[in-house]
Amino acid sequence: QVQLVESGGGLVQAGGSLRLSCAASGGTFSSYDMGWFRQAPGKAREFLAALMWGAGSTYYTDSVKGRFTISRDNAKNTVYLQMDSLKPEDTAVYYCVARGYTGYKTAASYEYPYWGQGTQVTVSS
Repeated sequence: QVQLVESGGGLVQAGGSLRLSCAASGGTFSSYDMGWFRQAPGKAREFLAALMWGAGSTYYTDSVKGRFTISRDNAKNTVYLQMDSLKPEDTAVYYCVARGYTGYKTAASYEYPYWGQGTQVTVSS
């Protein structure tokens, strides 16, 4: 059973930056695909980014491409989401997710069986 714990959320002004961290335990971290979703009030969960096991290829949803960067440190069992040029519409609860390696990319939330508890990000205008 994989446990995920996010940290790094908070309040930031528009145009600012935050780095979210997700510490994983209970599994072989280096063999998992890792990702991030978010959910704003009254909206559906939205896929943001994922980083695949092995070659470490990444993919992003269009709304954050060029502003957000996902990375991982296998030695620390941690995945990061660097968020730059933040906008008020980025305000949401951010979730770290994980799944065993499958070899294909996916943005579907049901494909990720492991979820963290979420961390709040609020961007003021």
